Amino acid sequence: MSERLAVVLLSGGLDSMVAGALAREQGYRLAALTVDYQQRHRVELDAARRIAALLGAERHIVLPLDLRQFGGSALTADIAVPKTGVEDGIPVTYVPARNTIFLSLALGLAEASGARDIFIGVNALDYSGYPDCRDEFVVQFERLANVATKAGLEGDGFAVHRPLVALSKGGIVREAARLGLDAGLSWSCYDPTEQGLHCGLCDSCRLRAKGFAEAGLSDPTRYAAAP
Repeated sequence: MSERLAVVLLSGGLDSMVAGALAREQGYRLAALTVDYQQRHRVELDAARRIAALLGAERHIVLPLDLRQFGGSALTADIAVPKTGVEDGIPVTYVPARNTIFLSLALGLAEASGARDIFIGVNALDYSGYPDCRDEFVVQFERLANVATKAGLEGDGFAVHRPLVALSKGGIVREAARLGLDAGLSWSCYDPTEQGLHCGLCDSCRLRAKGFAEAGLSDPTRYAAAP
């Protein structure tokens, strides 16, 4: 058993699933952190639980944090989720400072548990234009982590891994297949139907379907409408 422990931010989506599996492949023991921020697509929390079990996480924390109190996003307020396709600019599904908040929580868990590695499944090629999915953001957060913590100041610093940041969605789907993951266990849709289907029309559904098409692999996702 490896002595190395990594904290993995696990949303329940395909990207975080693959990021966690890559951490495991590199020999890390896993502590998974999922944030229940009262998101519209709460079904992803169940997906996160399934994935944590699949990856053999020795600890899985589902942390409540009600970002509806802030609002400002179609995922946390009564704002319609766009269904017209992936557009230029930052869409209303952007949750203000979400990854900054989530990485801060992961950093706290890492320092408290003795982990010095954090994995996040951000992607800056096929994504919805969120500023906190870019490599520049993660680089700066890693610098912050190492000046804002006792461990960092004492020379026992942190690394924030973003193994998917330069991959296309097709590349991420191919990695999932290479790792032997059941992509059908993951959840992407921002606006699930009452029947428990992916809507097929939100940005996240369209990007997910695009990834499987580009990879030339069968898409196990059940969509209410064809992306």
